[in-house]
Amino acid sequence: MPDTSTGSDTGTGSTRRSTARPSRRAVLAATAGVTAALTVPTAAGAADGDRRLRALISRMTLEEKVGQLFVTRVYGHSATAPDQADIDTNLKELGVRTATELIAKYRVGGIIYFAWAHNTRDPRQIADLSDGIQHASLDQPRGLPVLIATDQEHGAVCRIGRPATLLPGAMAIGAGRSRSDARTLGRISGAELRAMGVHQDYAPDADVNVNPANPVIGVRSFGADPDAVAALVAAEVRGYQSAGVAATAKHFPGHGDTSVDSHYGFPVITHSRELWERLDAVPFRAAIRAGVDSVMTGHIQFPALDGSGDPATLSRPVLTGILREELGYDGVVITDSLGMQGVRTKYGDDRVPVLALKAGVDQLLNPPSLDVAWNAVLTAVRNGELTEERLDESILRILRLKARRGVLDHPWARPDRIGRTVGTKAHLAAADRIAERTTTLLVNEGGTLPFDPRREQRVLVVGADPASPSGTTGPPTGVLAAALTDLGFTATALSTGTAPSAATVDKAVTAAGNADAVVVATYNVTAGSSQRTLVDRLLATGRPVAVVAVRNPYDIAQLPAVRACLATYCWTDVELRAAARVLVGRVAPRGRLPVPVRRADDPARELYPIGHGLTY
Repeated sequence: MPDTSTGSDTGTGSTRRSTARPSRRAVLAATAGVTAALTVPTAAGAADGDRRLRALISRMTLEEKVGQLFVTRVYGHSATAPDQADIDTNLKELGVRTATELIAKYRVGGIIYFAWAHNTRDPRQIADLSDGIQHASLDQPRGLPVLIATDQEHGAVCRIGRPATLLPGAMAIGAGRSRSDARTLGRISGAELRAMGVHQDYAPDADVNVNPANPVIGVRSFGADPDAVAALVAAEVRGYQSAGVAATAKHFPGHGDTSVDSHYGFPVITHSRELWERLDAVPFRAAIRAGVDSVMTGHIQFPALDGSGDPATLSRPVLTGILREELGYDGVVITDSLGMQGVRTKYGDDRVPVLALKAGVDQLLNPPSLDVAWNAVLTAVRNGELTEERLDESILRILRLKARRGVLDHPWARPDRIGRTVGTKAHLAAADRIAERTTTLLVNEGGTLPFDPRREQRVLVVGADPASPSGTTGPPTGVLAAALTDLGFTATALSTGTAPSAATVDKAVTAAGNADAVVVATYNVTAGSSQRTLVDRLLATGRPVAVVAVRNPYDIAQLPAVRACLATYCWTDVELRAAARVLVGRVAPRGRLPVPVRRADDPARELYPIGHGLTY
């Protein structure tokens, strides 16, 4: 749960101080009319905007140009006065004490927020941090606004938690099949991010998840049908960008069929070029048609697209040949994090940023050592491996994005809108309504569901309690029990974990003896998982048992004896509360599987196809 205390950044004066405005006025004077010119649908208007942006670039030093290409982490809740532990980490990893010092030293064009970097305590603090960062940059000679970004995918990946609105994740939205809901998600999330001074979101995920064993994408994808994924990707892009936040389609050329996590290894996609065109490329084409501001690369090897063995992030045939030339994309291309193993396997950290730029990348995200990466790019220009004109091309794209989203004109957070925008009743109610349209009833033999308080008053909630996604209440068993209690039942939570021991299973079975019904939360059930033993033992008690698969809908394939099963696609509060309302019939289940569930004993055969879903 986020700290609710209010942080502040003092900089060389209080946040949003009037004495900082001359720096802002200098920027506005240099860029006057750029945003308007870039929104005029004429070649003349665009050319006029580019001339003004090129004028900004022409005044930059080489070092400033190099800095504009980087988006980096920095630790702390404040741009000028972080906690001592964050100062120590900044010194160790970045060689500076604060965000202000980071910007002065490297003139970075972007900052990425993480919960683990202690950037996201609460909305007011985030807004103050954002403004502190902008002051630090605009107070520099020729200072430009910083593009502040984060990963707010919703569902399993969120960096900013409560009291911000947390919405269902991508696979849940895929189960709801509503373009309107996808666009609403982007609009709500974008409005809240912009109020806190965040301009770029690394969402939506445009990967088509066709591999049930995918360890890194999975429920972060809208599903396995490329056309359905494409429609929802485009809708979410439009939602975010209507709220003034740059959307990011990821992970090009497609990370949906991997069994290796690119954070820790180097995945290889074995699709043919023809299959890539029919499957992986479809959502990215849709995102480009929707005007997506940025595309993130994947640290994956794709031999059918480039036989060199290089990751796509470093592949000129993939990024320039396919993304730019074939798909016609001229927006910002950003790498996935350069600290991930998938991009570090073949080359050293000093070569990766240079090779990425040569491949066609514009923004270099979160290198493990900013100093090594920054100096490597600087050296590559000085020794002629990269030209300054090549840097100018990328900086122009980045400045176009900043202008198009109003960052050059108004980079500031909107603290006056936080109370009227972030986590409002209207936004929270919308999240609940969307979640209700996503919950999927996979099995309901003998009318096991819905539970009735006249028959099943006492409900035991057991099962897996994985660490909750950022900023949600958790644990899942507790959230489900609390929601059922609010709905008129007497519910008790008993956490049994993802690998319950024999003693834990015995304890749950004993507790079931005092209940009228049992709800079991499952999480990534495998053939050898003791979660299967837990479910079988509870079924043997004769009590009505309902399984809630709180992450992957594939769990049901490992639980053939189950007579009632819901899929929520994530274990955030909003999805679990919706599942509780479905369990008791307060709302009817409406979700449909966005991925096929294959038989455990014969993976070549489908147990439940895409589109399967029951109702009451």
